[in-house]
Amino acid sequence: MRNWNWALATAAVLASGTTLAAAPASEAAKLGKELTPVGAIQAGNAEGTIPAWQGQELFTPEQTDLSRAQLEEWRKSDPAKIRNLVYSELKKHEDELGGDVTQPMFTITADNMAEHADKLTEGHKAMFEKYPDTYKMPVYRSVRTAFFPEEIYEATIKNATSATLNGTDDVDGARLGFPFPIPQNGAEAIWNHKLKFRGSAVKRFNNQAIVKPDGDFKISKLIEDVKFKYGNLEEPGGTSLLAYYLSEVIEPARVAGQLTLVHETADEGDGGRLAWIYNPGLGRVNRAPDVGYDNPYIGTDGEQFSDQVDVFNGALNRYNWKLVGRKEMYIPYHSYEINSPEHKYTDLIRPGHLNQDLARYELHRVWIIEATLRDGTRHQFKTRRFYQDEDSWSIAVVDNYDNRDELWKVQEAHLITLPFIPTVTGAPETIYDLQTGRYFLTALTNEDETSDFEVEYKDSYFTPANLKRKARRR
Repeated sequence: MRNWNWALATAAVLASGTTLAAAPASEAAKLGKELTPVGAIQAGNAEGTIPAWQGQELFTPEQTDLSRAQLEEWRKSDPAKIRNLVYSELKKHEDELGGDVTQPMFTITADNMAEHADKLTEGHKAMFEKYPDTYKMPVYRSVRTAFFPEEIYEATIKNATSATLNGTDDVDGARLGFPFPIPQNGAEAIWNHKLKFRGSAVKRFNNQAIVKPDGDFKISKLIEDVKFKYGNLEEPGGTSLLAYYLSEVIEPARVAGQLTLVHETADEGDGGRLAWIYNPGLGRVNRAPDVGYDNPYIGTDGEQFSDQVDVFNGALNRYNWKLVGRKEMYIPYHSYEINSPEHKYTDLIRPGHLNQDLARYELHRVWIIEATLRDGTRHQFKTRRFYQDEDSWSIAVVDNYDNRDELWKVQEAHLITLPFIPTVTGAPETIYDLQTGRYFLTALTNEDETSDFEVEYKDSYFTPANLKRKARRR
């Protein structure tokens, strides 16, 4: 940790005109050596409770070359194989990983929470306090499987000395990979999450639920078409246009057929995106107002703000961003069990929170980033504390405080390594409302088709003109 004192001392990006220099060459030279190619510490910790990074070494060619057709066949004929494919391979590495990786080492409950308090987020502590009889965190042996394509590694190492951040939302000099593997402030760390490699395109079958305090819920179904512009291995783009997104609501019936088109940008205007909506009831396509920041996201009954999609997205300009430092914390990881098609949504969803018997937590080093509302701006979250996995730059947990400085909403992304892309993503994602007792779930995949990461889209598919054509065909 002594090599990181210079980074921990950096406080925040303040005025929007501030430009920060690229990482020092002496630090960038450690990438791929002392540090992983994306900036994590290669070595494990002194106690042996966090292992050294192994990444792709823990996967076989069968796992990295999986096709959607194969996954879909398993889903229908032998759903346990999807979960066991990774677990069975990890069991072969038990000696080097320090023991059984498929059974909990211990479980944190309200009764023993104090023993683990230094490795728990304030949000997790609040969940134990609110649901002392049912909330728990089964803790498994840590495994560091996160990995990305070689092209991403090569580009990230180059970005380390070329990429700069002007203000909070203007990334310059970055291409394809993580822009800031050695972050000098909190905004740079968040940009690593925003520009993380996720494949070049995907057709995702996304199920969502708003869960009442008594556990009652209804499922909403969406089909989401996404083409990533930055980080696209086939058509590498710049940092002005980040992604295209087009979704169609399948259920519930009252909003079925609604289409939403989004151009995700780095522009601070409109919260970092342009959006259009086709509403079947109105029968026309309109520009969508208020698509950023804390405006309620469509279909979530106010439980998810626009900038909470994908845990965090959109413009950063309403906050000061502080890089607090790196810390060992328990975060959801290797969430193959909770995503298994063996489990129905009725198995996952419980009053107050997910069925924690199906969750998996591990000890990992995370970057802690604190965002505080800037003077003269507004947002329903006054303070947000992010916990980013150092191996993937994925945000795993967020503690969100309201304008009375009270902890309000706790976000979790149950991280999972998808070796056939390869990337790390959150599925499912949860937003627990500590004030109402409700919670919101997204990226539920257990009961639907396998997402298609082999799909290809032309840019013209994501134009307002094509949205109108799709709408007219309904």
